[in-house]
Amino acid sequence: MSKTEEIESLEGLLNKLSKKDQAEAYRILYGSVPGKFDLSDATKKRAARGNYDVAAYQFPSTPEQLRPARIVRVGVIQNQVTTSTSAPIQEQYKALEERVGEMVHAAGEMGCNVLGLQEAWTMPFAFCTREKHPWLEFAEPVNGPSTKFLAGLARRYNMVIVSPILERDDAHGGTIHNTAVVIGNNGNVIGVHRKNHIPRVGDFNESTYYMEGNTGWPVFETAFGRVAINICYGRHHPLNWFMFGANGAEIVFNPSATVGALSEPLWPIEARCASIANNYFVAGINRIGTETFPNAFTSGDGKEAHKDFGHFYGSSYVAAPNGSRTPGLSRIKDGVLVAEVDLNQCRQVKDKWGFQMTGRWEDYAKAITNVAGADFQPQIIRDPSLD
Repeated sequence: MSKTEEIESLEGLLNKLSKKDQAEAYRILYGSVPGKFDLSDATKKRAARGNYDVAAYQFPSTPEQLRPARIVRVGVIQNQVTTSTSAPIQEQYKALEERVGEMVHAAGEMGCNVLGLQEAWTMPFAFCTREKHPWLEFAEPVNGPSTKFLAGLARRYNMVIVSPILERDDAHGGTIHNTAVVIGNNGNVIGVHRKNHIPRVGDFNESTYYMEGNTGWPVFETAFGRVAINICYGRHHPLNWFMFGANGAEIVFNPSATVGALSEPLWPIEARCASIANNYFVAGINRIGTETFPNAFTSGDGKEAHKDFGHFYGSSYVAAPNGSRTPGLSRIKDGVLVAEVDLNQCRQVKDKWGFQMTGRWEDYAKAITNVAGADFQPQIIRDPSLD
């Protein structure tokens, strides 16, 4: 399917059903779909001028007698690159800074408290070309230009911002990492997390640029809850999700860059499954558009050389611990989505389902240690009648 033929969204197809069938389809697919909250006319006009979508949802809150509700607005931004990948590096970065900055303003007007940007938002997703030049010129230190830019917006809107960048660690030989910087609502850097799992699949051979991260599974205590980041390919690893939950996460962002031919059937499932299994909210963020590069590249798979990875399909959404989720943003258009949640739901769902209480943690730990051993033998009981 060419990019001109890409459908707007799954929800666009569902909306062609009758109202009754549409409601039932949403119930089956998304559980109890959260309601919408009103957007100001100013925000709607801003989005129309900027040619991007805005969506706002409100997950229901269950009152408790001893704890006040912990209402937080969680936001995501998805966007495509705005200039040619042949343009000068600084020109490409400045165009993205302007575009993303405009959408951060919209999120701020929507009352967003914690905002997540897409993986490596400061650049085209050039890693899979396997060319070092000029793409590593986008790398910057944690306190580099993008952090300084977003810090001002974080202060302005009293907002925590998760900013995934290509990091250059000058203190350790200028090594490169795929990193998320957590910027506090006072404009301070709370900390960083580096991508735990590096793909080696199809065009996505990113170990040319960086290796697995060395920051573990940190959870950042912010003014608006405990936040973690599971960067892109890490969403395919259930234990990666588990460790953020074990460390107390309440909101986990999954900034990603993934294309339809590779992963789209997995996209609506993985973050939502993690939200259910680990009893936290998850915000899945995927970039959009087709990014074309100056030089053709191959992946050693026998396919013809090509200059793009395919269509990044957006579809960013927020999932809740009880299994419900928002509709996704567009597959073809920039967008801002903000979801109002009650973080008390994390414990409420834990109490209801008892996953943490009934887990066989000591047994799992022993079994995993055994699996990792050089002398591991799978526990298979063979039917003697097969002999």
